[in-house]
Amino acid sequence: MEVVDEYLHQAPAAALRPYIAWYSGYRQRGVAPGRHRGLPSPWLTLIFTLDEPMVAAALPDGHPGGSYDTYIGGLHRSPAVIVHQGAQSGIQVALSPLGCRALLGLPGGALAGENLTLHTLLGRDGVEVHERLQAAVSWVERFAVLDRFFTGRLAFKGPPREVVHAWNLLLTARGSIGVAELATEVGWSTRNLAYRFTTEIGLSPKAAGKVARFDAARRLLVHRLNGPQAGLARLAADCGYADQAHLSREFAEMAGLSPRRWLAEELGNGWVPELSETFKTG
Repeated sequence: MEVVDEYLHQAPAAALRPYIAWYSGYRQRGVAPGRHRGLPSPWLTLIFTLDEPMVAAALPDGHPGGSYDTYIGGLHRSPAVIVHQGAQSGIQVALSPLGCRALLGLPGGALAGENLTLHTLLGRDGVEVHERLQAAVSWVERFAVLDRFFTGRLAFKGPPREVVHAWNLLLTARGSIGVAELATEVGWSTRNLAYRFTTEIGLSPKAAGKVARFDAARRLLVHRLNGPQAGLARLAADCGYADQAHLSREFAEMAGLSPRRWLAEELGNGWVPELSETFKTG
């Protein structure tokens, strides 16, 4: 059998970039069976399969696994486990929780703890865009299908500007900004911010900050793999953890493994983590 191992990364149309960071297309055939942990990140998980379904041995936050032709889930604080038997193909959309209301017509909090198909969420619209993606014959055409689909849904109103500002502050600070400071920055009480933020994002400001900090840490862990700043103590300090033990505890909570064991597992599976991806299968 011919081995196919494709992975493409592309930015969406300019009008979509406030809400979607990138599209990731992947196709593998004739490769070794794989197992991958989908880690918490600041992006919702949205996947369209092209041939075989996506198979999850386990889903975030204690949910059982399943088989999905399309998949959408909210922000999460524990890993998913994705498996394949040597073949998989699809497109992952890095959708910001700020884009959930603007593009899908509901707040990100409505997806908290959910593991849905896009067919269930959007009805016939979800079915039709999936069919168009499966009928497309090139990655250029598939990404264009998604651009047209999401651009056509931009009529929905986005979240309140205060939530947008608070979310962007959290990401910029890698989670190292307190709820009281966030509330002051946006001009709301801490109680109002916590309620409105959780409704729109799907996590509380404190929990979202932990995810943002973890995401920054695991990206730097990969980036510094063989560099002069590879030590975990330095990584912990640079990402705002109290110490290396604090980093290891939160990594175990969100990845299910220590930092070194996670990295060894991923590299042992033959996968070199991309710095910009989140829930990539394979």
